[in-house]
Amino acid sequence: MSSAGLMSSPICLVENVNGSLSVCKHALEFLSRIKEPVVVVSVVGLYRTGKSYLMNRLAGQQSGFALGSAVESKTKGIWMWCVPHPKKEGHTLVLLDTEGLGDVDKGDSKNDSWIFCLAVLLSSTLVYNSRGTIDNTALENLHYVTELSEQINIRSPLSIPDGAAEGDDCHFVRFFPSFIWVLRDFTLKLEADGKKMTEDEYLEFALDLKKGVNKKISDYHLPRQCIRNYFPSRNCFVFPSPASTENIIHLENLKEQELVPDFLEVTGRFCDHVFNKSPVKTLKGGHRITGKLLGRLVQIYVDTISNGEVPCLDNAVATLAILENEAAVQKAIKVYQSGIEEVRHRTSLKYCDSHTHKIHQKFSNLAISEFIKGSFKDEKGEYLIKLMRAFNNVNRMVLQIITESHYFVFSLYASIKWSEEKEASALLEQRGKEEEEKIIVRERMLQEERKQHAARIQQMQEKFKSEMEQQQQELDRAMESKLKEMEELLMKGFKEKADFLEEEINNLKQEKEEKGSSSFMDVLMVLIRNMEKLLPLMLEFTGKNSKP
Repeated sequence: MSSAGLMSSPICLVENVNGSLSVCKHALEFLSRIKEPVVVVSVVGLYRTGKSYLMNRLAGQQSGFALGSAVESKTKGIWMWCVPHPKKEGHTLVLLDTEGLGDVDKGDSKNDSWIFCLAVLLSSTLVYNSRGTIDNTALENLHYVTELSEQINIRSPLSIPDGAAEGDDCHFVRFFPSFIWVLRDFTLKLEADGKKMTEDEYLEFALDLKKGVNKKISDYHLPRQCIRNYFPSRNCFVFPSPASTENIIHLENLKEQELVPDFLEVTGRFCDHVFNKSPVKTLKGGHRITGKLLGRLVQIYVDTISNGEVPCLDNAVATLAILENEAAVQKAIKVYQSGIEEVRHRTSLKYCDSHTHKIHQKFSNLAISEFIKGSFKDEKGEYLIKLMRAFNNVNRMVLQIITESHYFVFSLYASIKWSEEKEASALLEQRGKEEEEKIIVRERMLQEERKQHAARIQQMQEKFKSEMEQQQQELDRAMESKLKEMEELLMKGFKEKADFLEEEINNLKQEKEEKGSSSFMDVLMVLIRNMEKLLPLMLEFTGKNSKP
């Protein structure tokens, strides 16, 4: 993890004091130094179910996240451990251990709901940890998933058309993490009707729906349907007890040979699955998140919850876009300004008009590349225009000094030389040649500026094309998940529910078509129109800096 160095032990990311959530400043500072993509894995579950042990193993350590043998929950709030990803070079694995749900000391179920909600919003993989089997009681304990439709908005309420019937929860599958149910201390045989089944098949069996229409069946279906419909993929891992009862309280101190072999085998498979299958965390729209962006996302969501509001994915993306684009502009200005300042300090007679323009082009190109790398959803090119205007401000303050000093020295030198020659005709001839040369140089500079302008548009085109492709991939994943669910419902005789899903799939297909090439061209045309406004500005600067 070259961007941030090694985190030797977990630190608190979100504090939970007396039911009030707040983000820890030092955790944000650490995340801000991670410039590479992050894979975020969160673990949630009832208190005292051994969540922290699995997270320590994902970190490649025996200890780290606090384990406890008493009834008191050891983890409060959300704790974070950032480690180099063991399988993906240039990525950071961010492990989030949440406080135990249902802690009797808290007595505030709403607080538990927000912890669960944050884990869902921040993760690329969500691990739900429980003990025993997946029975109706276990699913009722996972009631937090049924509350997500009231705790998360995909779209800003202001952007939803009046009379729109479709709720946001049908879109959850596009943006929610992968789901893994971990069962601890499992003692049953994996079989149904005398046939052996896999762990994943056991989960699907537990999530099966019943036929009939009444309140009891509706209540039975609710948590099951939420898990089936909200998460793009779901898996299950069944763990036997790790050791004897007397040794479990010292689990983090036990050597591998003291643990049950079957437990170690499942632990290995679980870790391999998380390392190989957990995707990079993305925002709505498919934008890949770095540690720095993750920190800002945490702050946005916690502030929203603390203000008594419902987190909204659209609003979060819009806020992040403003923050990231402003930061990208400032960083690019520093690149440009520092380059120009360096040249200014070593100004010498050898510089001329064309050289001054080349200096501008060199550092403006470097700065623009830096901006495009850090910008996010600048679809109208507004922040790029802001950057180009900032270049002109720097030019007026700095480059003018360079060019004026060059012309002053050159004029002084030329006057002395001409006076020595005492030839008026030679003087006029020399000046005439200089004017001709300047016209040629200015035209060359204008042509080069047009060429560079076209290259900038090309760079922004490629950036937007990449963003559009990410959005298409997001839609493809959602359609694939819904199609799989629809086929399963049809196979088990739930035609009405399958028909609803088919309608949702058709809506996604329509959205994909609308966001296809025509949408890309619309965005591109807006960008080009705005970029065209910049060309006269840059040509004006070029013309000014080619005059004596």
